[in-house]
Amino acid sequence: MHTKLKWFSVMTTFVMLCILIGGALVTKTDSGMGCGRSWPLCHGQLIPETITPELVIELAHRVFSGLGTFMVAGLAIWSWRTIGHIRETKFLAILSISFLIIQALIGAAAVIWSQSDFVMALHFGISLISFAAVLLLTLLIFEVDKKFEAEKLILPKRISAHFIAITIYSYLVIYSGALVRHTEASLVCPDWPFCFNNAIGFNYNMYQWIQMGHRLAAGLLFVWIVYLAIVIWKHHRQVKVLFHGWNISLLLVCLQVLAGALIIYTRSNLYIALMHALFITCLFGVFSYFLLLVSRNKKNIQRLANKADKEVQSDSYTAL
Repeated sequence: MHTKLKWFSVMTTFVMLCILIGGALVTKTDSGMGCGRSWPLCHGQLIPETITPELVIELAHRVFSGLGTFMVAGLAIWSWRTIGHIRETKFLAILSISFLIIQALIGAAAVIWSQSDFVMALHFGISLISFAAVLLLTLLIFEVDKKFEAEKLILPKRISAHFIAITIYSYLVIYSGALVRHTEASLVCPDWPFCFNNAIGFNYNMYQWIQMGHRLAAGLLFVWIVYLAIVIWKHHRQVKVLFHGWNISLLLVCLQVLAGALIIYTRSNLYIALMHALFITCLFGVFSYFLLLVSRNKKNIQRLANKADKEVQSDSYTAL
């Protein structure tokens, strides 16, 4: 059922992922001005006369962003018409296209008028929200909830609070990582995990504080995920969506930490830096799904309560 929509949602999710990684590539290669102060054209030309690697990277990112805008809009409309009866569909459709447009406008403003590093760090985060919305739409289309019986899931308040808090916190960690890239602070600390392993201290300049602040925030996220993994393994192993979902989160955060360390040891190898962005993007996508499950708690409780009432009424009628 909905085979064409499923394929289109997967392609749209992939294009959104390319847009996010492409944005990281633009930043890492310092290609943001590859097309000069001109947008959407390059140097005011449809086909630029002088082709440089920076121009190719920036132009490719713009093309993918434009393609993604049309695909996300198409997915939003198609999903609205096809699975609009599902409670979250319309909200996710509006969220996906709205944040993608905001992301494009920020990118255009950065080219034409220039923006501070702190503002540009939001560029990745805004794209991330659009990606998460598209990913959740794709999961709804594939009816992942039914496969994991998520419609019957009632999350304990303690777990729900953790999921909400860790999603918000991870977004702040992602912003700090984007700030590291935009301030070109990736290699201001030559060692890992400390800035200077042979002289641990706090006499850092601003860029070193940005780098070490991100490392500390990422380290706390890693510890938090490990803690929740232990809780889920001990008390919720039988709940498939929690058990398998959080194992994926644990794997992704381990890969994320490893990639972060390798960035330092390889002196900011481009491919590892892009994998670093990929892992955190996927991790935020998983967190977003858990946030979706939390939002259904009240609805699931009401549904089960109604079902129990009907069973009681049926038993009473049978007894009579």
